[in-house]
Amino acid sequence: MSAALQPFPKSQQPPAQPELLQLGPAEDEPCLRADAARNRARLLEAAARLVAEHGAAGVTMEAVAAAAEVGKGTVFRRFGDRTGLLTALLDHSEKKFQAAFLGGPPPLGPGAPPVERLRAFGRELLRRSVDEMDLQLAAEPSPERRFSVPVRRLHHNHVALLLRQAVPDADSEFLAHTLMGSLNPVLIHHLTGPCGLPMERLEKAWCDLVARVTRTG
Repeated sequence: MSAALQPFPKSQQPPAQPELLQLGPAEDEPCLRADAARNRARLLEAAARLVAEHGAAGVTMEAVAAAAEVGKGTVFRRFGDRTGLLTALLDHSEKKFQAAFLGGPPPLGPGAPPVERLRAFGRELLRRSVDEMDLQLAAEPSPERRFSVPVRRLHHNHVALLLRQAVPDADSEFLAHTLMGSLNPVLIHHLTGPCGLPMERLEKAWCDLVARVTRTG
């Protein structure tokens, strides 16, 4: 008989007033010179306009520089590469999402039972993925970084924490990977695109999965 598997190391619970994480590398924006901050805002505005007009595929460093009427080197210095630029575009909605599930009103935020919070978390993440699909796919981390990106770890740790509260005897770390896997933007794109599944079905399926995992069905 094989030995019992050891559980994953338990993640630390988020602090009472957690600092919101961003998708890309840490920015020094509060310390930026006024002209540099204006340049960054102008570049992001130009990039967002290109996404709206041409989709994420139309966002290149050259196109953003031309739209913002700056040199291409300015774009590279500010964001590093195209992935850095795309992740910066997602930062605003990501920070709003973090603020909502870490400290906003229930059921997404604190104050609701853990199973209700899990349902709300998944539904909101599904909606974000559909609303920002082009950007989400373009900014998808490479396989070797997929589980180490700070924001992904924050999402995983939050789900694992709620699972520990809902089903204390379960392997919450492994189950959190299972639940988060069903919310991956690549999978959501496949289900809503080639498979043609409506959002209502995805939300219902997520709630059903949560119920089965937490034994509340």
